[in-house]
Amino acid sequence: MTDERPPTIIVRDGEHGLPFSKGLTANTIIASGLSPARAYHVAQDAEERLRAEGRTTIEAAELRGIVADVLRAVAGERYADAYEKWQAIGTLDVPLVVLIGGGTGVGKSTIATNLAARLSILRVSSTDAIREVMRGTIARAFMPTLYTSSFNADQVVASRVGRDEDAVIVGFREQVQAVAVGVNALVHRAVTESTDVIIEGAHIVPGFLDTAHFGDNAVIVPIIIEVEDEELHRSHFFARTHDTRQRPVERYLAHFDNIRGVQRYIKSHALRHGVPIIPNFDLDICLREVMDLIVNRATDAASRRAPLRAISGGNA
Repeated sequence: MTDERPPTIIVRDGEHGLPFSKGLTANTIIASGLSPARAYHVAQDAEERLRAEGRTTIEAAELRGIVADVLRAVAGERYADAYEKWQAIGTLDVPLVVLIGGGTGVGKSTIATNLAARLSILRVSSTDAIREVMRGTIARAFMPTLYTSSFNADQVVASRVGRDEDAVIVGFREQVQAVAVGVNALVHRAVTESTDVIIEGAHIVPGFLDTAHFGDNAVIVPIIIEVEDEELHRSHFFARTHDTRQRPVERYLAHFDNIRGVQRYIKSHALRHGVPIIPNFDLDICLREVMDLIVNRATDAASRRAPLRAISGGNA
């Protein structure tokens, strides 16, 4: 018996060519919002189409067109349109910075992890990690709110909070102001190095981060995630206890009212500053809405920068 393998299909991009890969093609399709399994099937269908036509070489642009056609037939116009938009901004010459905020337990880290895989972003940071680093450089006596959780910082500010003030929010606000310094530093580094990054955490609060001065040097997409239904929000804590170590559900439920208060505070700032609020009642739907938002923001940025590149000869 002879092992007859099908001939390799070479995907050419200018003078260079690489063998067609269903896995790599599926990764580009995932950015449309399609699930990894369905994206792989689309890539497989595209390969079968090429082999049925007897193709051994194809230009990258033509392959993208074929993938879009298969997507349109298999998944629908919305996914094909999102794929074409994402491919069109693939040459965006500035970094993508996604900032995901929201109260404790709304699913920020899960969304960030899935988003990173779909967008092939290698850098994912959390504001909890930033706060932990800051604890190593700032003494507890100088900034005690850094040494509490986002939802129980009231314990260290209660003695100096006025009667009409909410100690939970006062403590949380002080913590956010401190951590925002580290978040801004991470964004600045990403822009300087032209590296895509996702930063998630409860300390991503609209109005506390100074990103406007980056101008057109980055595509910065702030998003707030919320869980409006209280019982669904409670259930998230039971789920995360099974998924991670050392996260006792009792501790979160004991401070659940505080957590909900912090969520309302974050949401109010998002509304005030025009930052999109995306509900997380279903992870797949939430991810799809986040992906749509990012693709549309990046597409708008790419269209604005295109005239600049044309005027400067491509060196903008």
